[in-house]
Amino acid sequence: MYLKDYYAILQVEPSATSSEIKKAYRKLALQFHPDKNNADPYANARFTEIKEAYEILINPKKKEYYLQQRWYQQSIGNRKTQQLITPVNVLKQVLELDRHVANLDIHRMDKQGLCDYLLEIISDSSIEKLKTFNEPEIINQVILIILKICGILKPRQVEKVATQLKKLSGDDMTTLYIETTKTRYQKQQNLNKLQPYFIALATIIICLLIWLLSR
Repeated sequence: MYLKDYYAILQVEPSATSSEIKKAYRKLALQFHPDKNNADPYANARFTEIKEAYEILINPKKKEYYLQQRWYQQSIGNRKTQQLITPVNVLKQVLELDRHVANLDIHRMDKQGLCDYLLEIISDSSIEKLKTFNEPEIINQVILIILKICGILKPRQVEKVATQLKKLSGDDMTTLYIETTKTRYQKQQNLNKLQPYFIALATIIICLLIWLLSR
C-alpha cells in the first residue's frame, strides 16, 4: 500500500509542532491556491494534496492512525531490504514492535495493520529461512513476544498469527502453548463483548431492587 509522506508534502520535519504545521500549511496554501494560479490544474492538485496533509496532521485521531501506518510501512520496508533474516534480527524486530505497541491506544490503533505486519514477519518464506538456524531458544523468545502482542488483536487475527507461529514452533510443548494462549485470548475477547450486557443487566437488577425496597 502506498502511503503519502504528509510531512514532506508540508515541508516540515516529523517532529514539527501543531503551530509549525499550521504555519507551513498557510504558506503553501497561499502559494498554490487555485485563485492565485488562474485555476491551473497542477496547482490545484498540489493544493488538494497540501490540504489533505494538513487535515490529517492537525487532527489528533487521524494523525495517530497515520503515524501507525507510517511506522508499520517503514518497518516492513526496512525488513524487505534486509539482506539476512536471522533469529537474532527477527527477535530485535519483534522487541521493537512490542515497545511501539505498548505506547499505542489499543482502542484506536490499527489492529489489522498490526496483524498484517506480524504476518509479514513470520511469513512462510521467513519461517523457512529461520528454520535453517539452530537457535531454538531465540525462536521461542520470538514466539512468546509475538503471542504477547496478539493479546490486543481480534480473535480471527489471533487465529491467523497463531497458525504461522505453530509452523515456526520446533516442539510439541511450544505448539501446545501457542494453541492454549490463542484459546485464552479468544475466550477473553468473547467475554469482553458480553461485558456491556452484564453491566446493563446488573444495572436493571439494582434499579429493580431499589424500586422494590422503596415500596
